[in-house]
Amino acid sequence: MRAIKRALLSVTDKSGLVELAAILSRFGVELVSTGGTAAMLRQAGLTVRDVAEVTGFPEMLGGRVKTLHPRIAAGILASRSSPEHMEALAAHDIQPIDLVVVNLYRFQEAASLPGASTESIIENIDIGGPSLIRSAAKNFDAVAVVADPADYPSIGEELSAAGGRLSRRTRWRLAQKAFAVTAAYDRLIAAVLAGRDGSPLPDTLDLLVPRRMTLRYGENPHQQAALYACGQAGIAGARQLQGKELSYNNLVDLDAAWQLAGEFQRPAAAIIKHTNPCGCAEQETLSEAYRKALASDPVAAFGGVLGFNRPLDGQTAELASGLFVEAVAAPGYSREALERLQNKKNLRLLEVSGAAADLSVKSISGGYLAQTQDTVPLDPALLRVVSRRAPSTAEVAALEFAWKVAKHVKSNAVVFAVEGQTVGVGAGQMSRVDAVRVAAAKAVLPLAGTVAASDAFFPFPDGLEELAKHGATAVIQPGGSVRDPEVMETADRLGLAMVFTGIRHFRH
Repeated sequence: MRAIKRALLSVTDKSGLVELAAILSRFGVELVSTGGTAAMLRQAGLTVRDVAEVTGFPEMLGGRVKTLHPRIAAGILASRSSPEHMEALAAHDIQPIDLVVVNLYRFQEAASLPGASTESIIENIDIGGPSLIRSAAKNFDAVAVVADPADYPSIGEELSAAGGRLSRRTRWRLAQKAFAVTAAYDRLIAAVLAGRDGSPLPDTLDLLVPRRMTLRYGENPHQQAALYACGQAGIAGARQLQGKELSYNNLVDLDAAWQLAGEFQRPAAAIIKHTNPCGCAEQETLSEAYRKALASDPVAAFGGVLGFNRPLDGQTAELASGLFVEAVAAPGYSREALERLQNKKNLRLLEVSGAAADLSVKSISGGYLAQTQDTVPLDPALLRVVSRRAPSTAEVAALEFAWKVAKHVKSNAVVFAVEGQTVGVGAGQMSRVDAVRVAAAKAVLPLAGTVAASDAFFPFPDGLEELAKHGATAVIQPGGSVRDPEVMETADRLGLAMVFTGIRHFRH
């Protein structure tokens, strides 16, 4: 155990520091500090020595230079077992530093501010902090380094129990964590600055995301799994309000539900089963959206996951309580909604905020695939009518809704819909005509008078013929097939209105 006689404290996040400093002071540790940290400690009644007094130099360059000085660096880096090092400290009247408590400028916060300039981002790059942390971690045999306020309580307990001393085991653990902190900080800076050049795909894909929780297992019980999250946004950063432990499959389905519900401006509900929507609706009220989403396929909805784009209200919660579902994702929950669902102890309720990450990343054997998110909206003004008959106003509204849903269905995908409600969903088929047949077979509501959306072009007329056979009156698809003229002729022959988007929405 090594006694702490002198400590350097210089932090951005000041939470919990006064309590730790008070323990140090109780054991006679000299506290050396900077600027705002020193002022806070003095205000708490603690005796503090300014770094400027130790170095003989004031803080300079608007605070850019405070601790970068031999009297600080040498006091941290000197090996206590080296006579040469200790003689050098004595010759220059430098006192050793035994504890370094430092955390870093909030670079990520600054970089995340809307409209943040490159200059403001660079100004929030900490220079002295990482140098102090790395120096102390390198010399862990003599110096303890605390770079995370979460460690203050355990450090305080050990100091109190051991008379102001810290074990070598603790110093080693803290050093390992300190190097991880500075490595993550540098990687974050590199990633943010690389992104300032306008390219969404960096030269090096740097995935440094802390583990948020270990899951019971992966897609199957024989697979291990964990959730990694770097913030509070999206499903990965959601707050769980009640329910059982989340599973791997829950999280995948919840993400699908959250992203689909987020496509709509009006209140919307999405019911997801195995990442595909079995029901989706957009209506004037959330309860009506849920009721119509459920009506699309009440059988498949059993055991599914729900996503809402509005806070869940009591009426909608009452309706949802009549169905067995695994989990719910919503931006909030009213008191009445929570009361109605609290008796479903196993039902997982997630409070979610924020959109998807900038990049979509998927692992393949030997590497990773990365792409920008599929967030291109449908611009009604750019739709191209390619049939003799133009769609009616009601058909256009239904086509726009169906198109948004089809974007979230595994390809090959075909969706039958009326305005604001799915009627049949054909997902993940190997041929497009089979996707039509599956969508029709899944429908429990009437198909006559529906419209249909296809995530990619129809390579043959048979898909259109199958749609018309089941009662569809209008079709939205990207176009782009070599057989487009033949498909367009088929639409005219069948009396279908057909529009091309020029945009494809494959989802693999």
